[in-house]
Amino acid sequence: MRIIGCDLHARQQTLAMLETATGEVVKTTLKHEGNSVWEFYSSLPRPVRVGIEATGSMQWFVNLMEELGIDCLVGHPAEIRAAEPRKQKHDRRDADLLLSLLVEERFPAIWLPTKELLDLRALLRHRHQWVGLRVKIQNALQAIALANGLRRGSSLWTQAGQQAIASLPLSPHAAYRRNELQAMYVKFETEIEKLNQRVEQQARERLGARLLMTHPGVGPITALATEVFLGDPSRFAGSKELASYAGMIPGEYSSGKRQRLGGLTKQGNPLLRFLWSEAAIHAVRRDPELKQFYRRKLIQKGLGKARAAVARKLGIRMWIMLRDQIEYNEFCRRGQMQQKVVMPVRGCHNAVMARKSPAD
Repeated sequence: MRIIGCDLHARQQTLAMLETATGEVVKTTLKHEGNSVWEFYSSLPRPVRVGIEATGSMQWFVNLMEELGIDCLVGHPAEIRAAEPRKQKHDRRDADLLLSLLVEERFPAIWLPTKELLDLRALLRHRHQWVGLRVKIQNALQAIALANGLRRGSSLWTQAGQQAIASLPLSPHAAYRRNELQAMYVKFETEIEKLNQRVEQQARERLGARLLMTHPGVGPITALATEVFLGDPSRFAGSKELASYAGMIPGEYSSGKRQRLGGLTKQGNPLLRFLWSEAAIHAVRRDPELKQFYRRKLIQKGLGKARAAVARKLGIRMWIMLRDQIEYNEFCRRGQMQQKVVMPVRGCHNAVMARKSPAD
């Protein structure tokens, strides 16, 4: 068997390959130009195991390994770096480190999404980018309107508001800029509406997204993004692991008797956190339990922390619904059953408390 530690970059890769039968280690560097990578890996006798560090430009290599029938493991970058005590880093040392982790069976492999999930992620990211560009166009048009005494607020985006800004007497270059921005705004509105329809169609076709949309305040975009970006819900051991994955836990810098908690780590997917936060605002208006929780946190922690706490709670709810394949009504029923706890009476040592449901 051949075990390969591959330090993958955009233009080249450095390899450290071990032949287990002879113990020989071969080190080489492959350029990504041409067919040199395909020719090298296709010529290797099977079985072959390759380990790489997760990077943003790795998907083509993972697809190539799958095409050639080679076992490819993708490792967690932070855990891989923690395994190297020396403060010396270069490509050859990185390849040797990956090889040693593979040989010693300490390689921190991560979960990889399927091609279908990757394609749906691309759809959601594309829509989110177009929405962000539309916001920039709206801000520019709003600035033009305010600078010329036109104060319409949100009604500026109605047909009457657009006609009002189009009729403003402006200098030639300013008028040209306004006309172009208005044309771009119409184009972006049309394209975003098409993307919304496509996202809604995909959400209706997937069972997990349909289950999540039964929760008040959760629409097709949030439901589809939650299912797609979380992937297999069983890979999270509990709600704390889920919140850590989404980056919705406070950073901590504690030592000894001193405890220091910082802001949210924000280590996870930013789009998922954004959608959870937006959906939480609508959910607190429709779900009585979330509304009560939000008001309590609002008094205790303030507006920002209260919104973050509600978004985290909503995300955990959706994860439980995905994990157990249940709708919102069933989730509420289980929650009510869990709250039916027999409280111990003072002076009675034989009081028994009901056990919590494993799903909750």
